[in-house]
Amino acid sequence: MNIIILGAGTVGESVAESLVSEQNDITVIDQNPECLRLLEERLDLRGVVGNGIQPSVLQEAGIADADMVIACAAADETNLVLCKLAHDVFNVPTTIARLRSPEFKEGDSLLGKNGFAVDRVICPEESVTRHIRQLIAYPEALQVVEFSQGRACLIVVRAAMGGHLVGRTVGEIRQLMPEVEMRVVALYRLDAEMKTTPSTRILPGDEVFVLADALRIRQVLAGIHNIDKPVQRVMIAGGGRVGLRLARSLDGLCDVKIIESDRKRCEYLAGQLPSQMLVLQGSGADEDLLLEENVGDMDLFIALTSDDEDNIMSAMLAKRMGARRVMALINRRAYADMLQGSTIDIAFSPAQTVIGELLADIRRGDVVAVHSLRRGAAEALEGIARGDVKTSRLVGRRVQEIQLPEGARIGAIVRGQGRDSQVMMPHHDTLIETDDHIIIFIPDKRSVRQVEKLFQVGATFFG
Repeated sequence: MNIIILGAGTVGESVAESLVSEQNDITVIDQNPECLRLLEERLDLRGVVGNGIQPSVLQEAGIADADMVIACAAADETNLVLCKLAHDVFNVPTTIARLRSPEFKEGDSLLGKNGFAVDRVICPEESVTRHIRQLIAYPEALQVVEFSQGRACLIVVRAAMGGHLVGRTVGEIRQLMPEVEMRVVALYRLDAEMKTTPSTRILPGDEVFVLADALRIRQVLAGIHNIDKPVQRVMIAGGGRVGLRLARSLDGLCDVKIIESDRKRCEYLAGQLPSQMLVLQGSGADEDLLLEENVGDMDLFIALTSDDEDNIMSAMLAKRMGARRVMALINRRAYADMLQGSTIDIAFSPAQTVIGELLADIRRGDVVAVHSLRRGAAEALEGIARGDVKTSRLVGRRVQEIQLPEGARIGAIVRGQGRDSQVMMPHHDTLIETDDHIIIFIPDKRSVRQVEKLFQVGATFFG
């Protein structure tokens, strides 16, 4: 796929890195030649220096042959203009825009084909807020992703000493909750995937990936950790866009304290947030301030400033001072990979939270949802089985007959629509039916293309 990305900032760089790894032809446009030079040295892509809303620059970038344009510039108006130009002037099939303003919602007529022609809106700040909200709703999970409009969930948990997972085999986990439809689809130990069989024994620190009916997720987590303590007290370090969005979303759900270093921003936050939320001027890495504000009583401490080092230091300090769980927003992916699971319980990159939203548009075949896992190394994909026995590689076949790439596995099948839908954990002899939603775990992204082909319907395919 030929893809043009406008903007070589944090989001644009992460998007480019993810898409290049899937053998796409990527061109990045930016006005900073040094930034593009560094990208070209590190990744297999082409850089074009210039203003990305000038037709001559777009022509130089090869927009005439582009399948998709992803506008990740800093300004919303720039991204909107690019999508309009790409659609109206150059007939680009798919346009995606990063838009910070809440005024623009996907599906609004203003963004339609007769408006700015934006097919999909991405907002990293909103994606990060949604990501954190899920982790607050399920406090014992490292990651929570949904499929089939929320009917099925994949949760990632770390096996902790004293928990029900440690020392048990994968087969024994299923016996803990025989009435719950669930499946362990993967297990990682020291960043390496372990072969998952019923006899695989779980050790402290292992990351366990569990697929289950969304209605039973709390029951699964309670069974795994033997606790189900809700998050009631939250401290946020950083009152920027993400911090404000998150604080607003927690109104009425948690007691919230927010720490911000800039006095004027504190005054703005105080005017925007409910009166019961406490806004404090200071640094999240100020030990005296954290002690005075009882950080040790917090169920969750979240570092959300724009500075990676500040977030790392404040989260580690909060953990040392007794906060039950700490998270840190870290822009540099190498830092996030290194710190995940250390003193910091969860380290996440804002760009990584939006990658899955983009990948669903890039996947071939009838793919409806994609979630990036293990900081982009693995993936969980949901596709719909279309066609019939003659035209589909899936319909009318049993699970054991489906030719999956090595390591990939079918985790769950969602059959039916709406309230009548059923979440099934398939066995080797389960028969795939038309319109089944199939969730596949892919440990190696190099196998993605083979999985995509399963969801492509051919006019004369006979197996």
